[in-house]
Order: sequence, then C-alpha cells, then structure tokens
Amino acid sequence: MIFGEMPLDGAFGAILAHSTHAGGLKLKKGHVLTAADITGLRAAGVRHVIAARLESGDLEENAAAEQITKSLDVFNVRLGTATTGRVNCYAEKAGLFAVDADLVNAINAVDPAATIATLKPFERVELGQMVATIKIIPFAVPGQVIDRIAMLARGRAAIGVHAFTGARVGLAQTTLPSVKTSVLDKTRRVIDARIAGNHGELTAERRTTHSESELAEAIRELHRSNDIVIAFGASAVVDAGDVVPAAIRQAGGVVHHVGMPVDPGNLLVLGELDGKPVIGAPGCARSPKENGFDWVLERLMANVPVTKEDVIGMGVGGLLMEITSRPQPRDPRPSTRADVAIAVLAAGQSTRMNGSNKLLATFAGMPLIRRSTLTAIEAGGRPVIAVLGHMAEQCSAALEGLNVVIALNKDYASGLASSLQTAIRHVPASADGVLMLLADMPALSSEHIETMIRRFSEAGGQSIVRATFDGKRGNPVLLPRQLFDEVFTLAGDVGARHLIERGDFPLIDVELGEAAAIDVDTPDMLNRAGGTIALPNP
Repeated sequence: MIFGEMPLDGAFGAILAHSTHAGGLKLKKGHVLTAADITGLRAAGVRHVIAARLESGDLEENAAAEQITKSLDVFNVRLGTATTGRVNCYAEKAGLFAVDADLVNAINAVDPAATIATLKPFERVELGQMVATIKIIPFAVPGQVIDRIAMLARGRAAIGVHAFTGARVGLAQTTLPSVKTSVLDKTRRVIDARIAGNHGELTAERRTTHSESELAEAIRELHRSNDIVIAFGASAVVDAGDVVPAAIRQAGGVVHHVGMPVDPGNLLVLGELDGKPVIGAPGCARSPKENGFDWVLERLMANVPVTKEDVIGMGVGGLLMEITSRPQPRDPRPSTRADVAIAVLAAGQSTRMNGSNKLLATFAGMPLIRRSTLTAIEAGGRPVIAVLGHMAEQCSAALEGLNVVIALNKDYASGLASSLQTAIRHVPASADGVLMLLADMPALSSEHIETMIRRFSEAGGQSIVRATFDGKRGNPVLLPRQLFDEVFTLAGDVGARHLIERGDFPLIDVELGEAAAIDVDTPDMLNRAGGTIALPNP
C-alpha cells in the first residue's frame, strides 16, 4: 500500500486518510476520491491530499477483516459484518468465554496491521454480548498477511462460548446450635440466585446435623437427581479430614483438592461422586460477593471440567474484592468505587403511543433506546444490561455494535416487576448493586448517573440511592445487592417503591433536577422532549 501526501492530479481512486472539509465538500476518512471530488477540492484551493492507494496483492480493510473471520473456527459466537475494517463478534449463548490465547497472540504477532482483541478466558458472558473484535488498522494489508493468519488458524478453535447447560443443583447444609436458621435461609437464597444467574435450577435442599454420616447420606440423595451437589458445612473446613471432605468420601466419592489460592474462597473443597461434581462451599459463598466458589461453579454449570490443576492455577488474579462482613476482613479499607451494573429497562409495550414504540423514536437522529444505552455505557455500567421484550428484535438492532448484555424478558406483558427480575438475573456476582434506568428518560446524562454511583460508593455500597426532582421521588433508582432477593417477591406492573420506602435499608436521595422526572409516555410528551415519533410497523 502506498500512503502519504499525493498531488490532486494523481489522487483519483485513492482512499482519503483524514476527513476533509473544503468549500462545500465534506469528505469522510476512508472515502474513495472521485473525479468530481478532485474537481471540487481543486476549486476550493486544495492541491494535495493525504491518501492511500492499494498495490497489487493488497486487500482493502473490510475485505481483509472478512477474510480473517472466515479463517477462524468459532463456537457459539456470531461474527458481524465488516465496517471500517472492524468485525465485532457476539455471544450466541450465555456462558463462559473460551479463547485459544496462544493462537490469538500468534495472529497478533504476524503484522501490526491485523489485530484481534478478546475478553479474558472464562469471563462470563450473556447472549448478544461482544466477546471479541477483529480490526484492520490501515486501509489495506498485503494479502500474504491474511494468508499467514489463515495458516495459523487452521484446525484450531480460536474463540467460543461454553454455554450454560441448565444444570440441576442440589444443596446440602449442616447445622450446629450456634448457627441461626436465618443464616441457612439466606444461604439458600444467595445460592439460588447464583444458580439462576447461571441459567440453572436449585432443585432441592437438605439440612442435617454437622456429622459425616448424615451429610454423606444427604449428598447421596441429592446426587441421584441432580448434576451438581453443593455442601455447606456449619463450620469452616480446616483439614482434608474435616466433616465436608470426609462426608464426600463416605458417600462413595473422591476428593480431588481441599483449598484454593483465591481469596475470598480459600476453603473450597473440590470433589466428585460417580462423575458428578460435589463442591464443599467456603463460608464466603454465603455472601453474594464474588469469590473463588463462583469461578468453580460457573465452569461446572457450563460443562467445563474443573481439575485440581485448574484450581491451583487460579491464584494469579485470585486476590478479589474484600467481603467486609467477614469476621476478620483482610483489609478493612473500602473500595473507591463500587461495581454497579446498569439495567436499561426497555421491554414495555408503549401502550400510550398510539401504536408506535417510543424507544424507537429518534432524538438528534438516534433511537431513544440507543441514546439511553450509550448514556449508561458512558456512566461506566459494569456491565450495561438492556432488558428487552416488546419489539425485541427491532430494539436489539438499534443497539448493534454496543458493548451491552441483551436480557430478554419473555414475560414483559405482565409488567415492570418481570423486567426488574430479568435485570437482576443478569447482574454478575461481582456487582455491588444495579441501577435501574428507564429507557424513556432522554434528559438523563451520564454525569447524573455517575453522581448516583459515587454517592452509593461513598456510603459503602449498602444503601438505596434514588433520584429526585425538587425533593420528590423520581428515577433512576440504584439498588444494593442485599435487596436483590426481595425484588423476586414483586409481581405485576409495579416497581420497587414499597421495598425502597419500608425502611429496611438506608435511603439516599440525590437531586438531579427536572431530568429525574421527564419521561416520554405519550406522543405529546415525546415531541415536547425533542423526539420524533417512529411510525408503527405495518
């Protein structure tokens, strides 16, 4: 490829390197110069342009990116179309991301012009989430570069998603007089939420005394009708001969490993009974905060075997966020910024819009749902979750190319409660809370949301944070993880108002002004807010 400053006389058919405004001409970067363009540029006094010209054997950026995608073997991943030399790759199923790191590194070493960027191995992904991007940096690359990449990739699965399998899970808990029933009940709720988040089902629970024989019998019973068994001991495992590992052996199973180099999560037991995993859960798994137990459970629920060597290899990166409720936190200092997911609630039927979907109305040329989702992304949602229902296909298309988790609410017609529950099912275990953002509030900015997240962090991530306008309640609302279970008690077209106002959690009101009250439920409200109504589909 020839690149550099070119006289206009020799620039016909060249690719413009930078956007150029001259006279009445507005030419974008990447535009192929025509005879009319050159005439217009010359009339505007331009004599030279910086441009690129392909040589024999070169592949244009989009063609090169598409050739790379064709050479890659993938599974449960959808490859997008090439645009400006980029192909984005999206998860076709919820699960754990898989990548051949050696292959990706080898491809990236072929030539700096051709690159692949991916998520980390075993990172949790949801349906529709971007997992990798292929990018050609210049306007063209020699065809031999793409040929070398194709040779490297032949016969190797480059990227994929280990899909969650809908595993059935049984839970066993031992008890002692010192263990309150409320602790056991909370543990069940937390584990149930974890399993549901991994697209599985908690089918049964057994509670026994803290003895090898009773726990062994519970493990055998749960093993018969489940894919995975989780055992919580009333006291921590301190030795390979302690109650939980001993009960696994007495049940007829084997214990592969006791302990793991992940903190929180050190006291995990990895076992097996007749080919089915049995996990002795560490005490920290009673908390919804991310810990080593999550890493093991997620893999097993995606049908990825976990060996002793896998557990040993989790130490690098295994120093996780502190769980401050532990009796002796390793570091009592609070984190500077809480991890907050942002759920863009966009499943409603727009019943007051005379047949149009308000979320497909345009504001400054952009669909409202995309505008709201971009606001959430700019505010730093970890992750941003788009809850879709009514006209889900069209709404999803409006979000094409954004790094957002698509969460489909099949029960959207039942009302808002189902959307809140769908959102929470997709919040990762690492998140401290979730901000519920109604997608039809065009006046909200990323700065508004960042302010709410900052106040949540300053309060230790344990409070409800609510937007207000002149002291009156508004939206959005940020819910701490401790309130998630209660959301599943809601039904119908109701939000979390009564949960917020009953006083179980500290409530922080953040004054955002009029933006906290402006939504666009009717055509008149939408027009006054500056939107243009999209015509209903025929």
